[in-house]
Amino acid sequence: MSILSFLAVYFVIWWLTLFVILPIGMKTQAEADDVVPGSVESAPARFRGGKVMLITTLVSAVIYGAWYVATTYLGIGLDSLPSILPKFD
Repeated sequence: MSILSFLAVYFVIWWLTLFVILPIGMKTQAEADDVVPGSVESAPARFRGGKVMLITTLVSAVIYGAWYVATTYLGIGLDSLPSILPKFD
């Protein structure tokens, strides 16, 4: 696999993982009883961008590693899906 393909697949996995990790552990301003005037109560009380990016990078690396092993060593790819998925009649 070329480096460009590696980066493209990793970026897609990272971006999807970001939206899964982003709401985990977030406290809203309403929950923290510290609503800033002019903002929505559901806005985050504290932005934790560095922590979210670090966790996203680690989780997406594990997911990419599993995908790489499945495609490279186990031979599972898009052509394998008809034999993996159940047949619906």
